[in-house]
Amino acid sequence: MKRRLSASDGFSLLELLVAFAIMAMALGMVYRATGGAVRSVTGIEERQRALWLIESVLAQVDGVPEQGLVLEGEAQELRWTLHTAPYAGGSADPGAPRLHEVQVVVHWSDGGQPRQVELTALRPQRVPPTPRSGS
Repeated sequence: MKRRLSASDGFSLLELLVAFAIMAMALGMVYRATGGAVRSVTGIEERQRALWLIESVLAQVDGVPEQGLVLEGEAQELRWTLHTAPYAGGSADPGAPRLHEVQVVVHWSDGGQPRQVELTALRPQRVPPTPRSGS
């Protein structure tokens, strides 16, 4: 017994082309979503590195001289600057040390786009050593 093939026993060429077009669009959307997630992770890693650099720079500034500080440097492809200014909202207690605002800004380039992270902290003013009288 032989079975005869009819026109409804398979997919036509047009149906296959439509199926491939739908599959190509779906794969394109998956590719875009995955690529966006990878770019997002890379951006988060760069910000984390910049924050670690800021923490490192701030850890080196335990006190600010009366005239203030202006520093800058570079670590790998991250550039940083540090500026200080007297803090206006200091304590009314005359025995309390004066405070300075310490601002650290880290700059880098992400795919040609300039990026930066900035952090401001307070540090006490360094008290100059008092001269000792001769014994």
